[in-house]
Amino acid sequence: MSKYLVIVESPTKAKTITKFLGKDYTVLASYGHVRDLPNNASEIPENVKKEKWARLGINIEKDFEALYIIPSSKKDRVKELKNSLKDADELLLATDEDREGESISWHLLEVLNPKIPVKRLVFHEITKEAIKHAIDNARSVDENLVRAQETRRLVDRLYGYSVSPLLWKKMAPRLSAGRVQSVATRLLVERERERIKFKQASYWDLKGLFKKLAGDALPFDGELTHVSGKRVATGKDFEQETGKLKAADEVVLLSGEKAQELLNKIGKETPVVTSVEEKPYTQKPSAPFTTSTLQQEANRKLSFAVKRTMSIAQQLYENGFITYMRTDSTTLSKEALDGSRKLIAAEFGQDYLSPEVRTYQTKVKNAQEAHEAIRPAGQDFVHPDTVKARLGPEAMRLYELIWKRTLASQMKDAHGTRISVKIELGEAQFRASGKTIAFPGFLRAYVEGSDDPEQQLADQEKVLPKLTEGEKLKVEKMDALEHFTLPPARYTEGSLIKELERRGIGRPSTWATIVDVVLNRAYAYKKGAALVPTFIAMAVTNLMEQYFTTIIDYEFTARLEDDLDSIAAGEAESLNYLKSFYFGNGHAGLKALIEKGEETIDPRIVCGVPIGKENGGKDNGGKDIEVRIGRYGPFVTDGENRASLPDGIAPDEMTLEKARDILVEAAKGPQTLGNDPETQKPVYVKNGRFGPYVQLGDMVEGEDKPKMASLLPGMTPDSVTFETALKILSFPKVLGKHPESGEDINASNGRYGPYIKCGTDTRSIPQDEMSLLTLTLEQALDLLSRPKTRRGASAVKAAPLRELGKHPVSELPLVIKSGRFGPYVTDGTINASLPRGVDIESLSMEEAVNLLEARAARILADGGVSKKRRGARGGNKSKNPKTTKKAKTAKPKNATSKKKTSKKVTQDTEETT
Repeated sequence: MSKYLVIVESPTKAKTITKFLGKDYTVLASYGHVRDLPNNASEIPENVKKEKWARLGINIEKDFEALYIIPSSKKDRVKELKNSLKDADELLLATDEDREGESISWHLLEVLNPKIPVKRLVFHEITKEAIKHAIDNARSVDENLVRAQETRRLVDRLYGYSVSPLLWKKMAPRLSAGRVQSVATRLLVERERERIKFKQASYWDLKGLFKKLAGDALPFDGELTHVSGKRVATGKDFEQETGKLKAADEVVLLSGEKAQELLNKIGKETPVVTSVEEKPYTQKPSAPFTTSTLQQEANRKLSFAVKRTMSIAQQLYENGFITYMRTDSTTLSKEALDGSRKLIAAEFGQDYLSPEVRTYQTKVKNAQEAHEAIRPAGQDFVHPDTVKARLGPEAMRLYELIWKRTLASQMKDAHGTRISVKIELGEAQFRASGKTIAFPGFLRAYVEGSDDPEQQLADQEKVLPKLTEGEKLKVEKMDALEHFTLPPARYTEGSLIKELERRGIGRPSTWATIVDVVLNRAYAYKKGAALVPTFIAMAVTNLMEQYFTTIIDYEFTARLEDDLDSIAAGEAESLNYLKSFYFGNGHAGLKALIEKGEETIDPRIVCGVPIGKENGGKDNGGKDIEVRIGRYGPFVTDGENRASLPDGIAPDEMTLEKARDILVEAAKGPQTLGNDPETQKPVYVKNGRFGPYVQLGDMVEGEDKPKMASLLPGMTPDSVTFETALKILSFPKVLGKHPESGEDINASNGRYGPYIKCGTDTRSIPQDEMSLLTLTLEQALDLLSRPKTRRGASAVKAAPLRELGKHPVSELPLVIKSGRFGPYVTDGTINASLPRGVDIESLSMEEAVNLLEARAARILADGGVSKKRRGARGGNKSKNPKTTKKAKTAKPKNATSKKKTSKKVTQDTEETT
């Protein structure tokens, strides 16, 4: 009987597929791509190291021929696959169904060079039926898909490796540029510019609580809409940039004084119902999930970062619970339709099942309709409780979202009645609105933005009492309320992906990584759920818009996706597109733009983000105040003075007044707490690169550096008194001698927190029991008498600095503790450090959850263990020193120089070193 070798990307996927195949099948994982363009100089083969194009990894003069190497971390994996191939009669490549999966399969063919028959298996879910169907309908590797993926990879490489070095030269080290990363950053920056220009306006209105004259009907709210027949101004009537009314003669603008006058004027009038209007409404269910809508809804409903959503979705897919999670199609297969309709009848009853099969039209341009929406795998959908038992509560919550949305898509419409009531009270007209749900339909299973459909149904209904035209009412309460216009909302992870999708930028496989790269490259940070661009992002975007107008254009970037689709369909040539992108074709190519940028970009101009002009600016004897991007980060300056920016200040918060205050405060210099009674030197509390610290004396050229000491864990600069500062500066100090050994017992504040040392014996000081500042010799002796624990164990046992409450998903208690690297939030399973400068008392539950999700995603990306633990297990490092040495000087035979495709890269940007 024939023996088959099946290769997939991940070990989890391999384990799941193995369950559906017989003993004649061996399923192994490639762990992603086995080849890639070189990431550093040590990976470049000796025979091409001296070539000018070697670092880029693309020989532009030879029709963009790509240099692919087998990374040292993949050599053992390739060897294992080759050994397994020797015993096989047929090779089955079962990587993911997208372009990237096709690319991985092609690379495996190039590296393994099999002499046996090869087949490509494609499936969108890991079930027994899907695997069997894929084997029965195997095909060969699609070269067009491979070329399309390679084109994306090479374009991203050319962009990143050309533009990033220019940013280093003209702006600051370690900056990066990416084809879609730069465009996504531009979206954030443009929204922040709108917020900077925004001028707030205020307006008033009245809100009344009305009640029927007779009966026990509940009172209901009514809002003021008109005064003397003229509409009352609301927020939409104001211009964002001026704060002025758009059409002042068409509306009534109420000030606080006018609102109070109106309130007094109508106080003695009797409200009368002037009209009651009832209209039936029908609400249809949303389409099944695509990658974009799943990311948006999980972000809004479960507070999952998009990277976390995709990590969990990957788990669900590889364990056979859902279909492939990278798709822009809303199509459901016949199997899915049969399964969902059967389950609807069983769970909700036949009355809730749509009489006809619902189909949905994908609105995304060039969507892959041959693919399927994200749904529970198979025909008999697994219950969410099963997922919880296998993968935990977070995976269950995401699966439940997919499960409910799929069912809802095949349920009946919801319908009911909307009621609008107009009430006159003297010259004022109020409106009250209500909504009743006659039949909930699909809402019984799924309500967007709600975890509990039953509760949301109650929330959606707003019942008004039975009212008739001409009926008199009474006023229970009437208030004058002030409102303020709001600036345009910043993007969240979900809304940014929605905007990228709307503009046709990126694809399902790239959106999560685009957002993640923008956050990790210091171009944005999260404030609650909002993405706030940094000043570095503002400056880089200014430069890109001025000198790389074409390639940062939204339509230009979106057209690449169309071109890739044409290459994938065999309708266009990869080489033609690469030449056009790099050399230009009716527009300036990347090469010409880089050359022009080298000549014309002035660092003195591009490194500045103008804030405003003081006293008319330089031309009028004043000062131009700006934020500049320096080698060590952004700072504010007026040309003469400079000051570091406070942590977490958003560009729209940096007003001229704020900048002036920062400069004035910096000019004062550090304020002394007092003079040390022994040396008479001043004692300061300062904020440094590694956190707050106290300092004794001033920095004087030619003399020794003044003594400095970090604050103890949990301390803040504002809480440090003069006496506390002196105590901190007194360490390290000798507490006394050990009565048995006679050795000194020293107390210190070290890298991992306060500790004591006696000879070579050390102990951490448990913060829940004692303090370094008041530690006695007796306490130190007690610590030394205790058994030694592993580093950090005392921190785990320490009393929490703050209890936040229960995690909204796992319901585990979240607490903030003090660790060796500073405060961190934990749910008892995952620990996430608090960013520098974050106030422990002001950290919100949402921010804590985001920190834990980001940390969990990083752990999952590392294979479920931290880097330190992975290293302890061996990880990607060879246990044989000779092997390691050999890997660094890999022979050219392990590299291939062909114009082919690349390793699996889910990000749409190019990282530079």
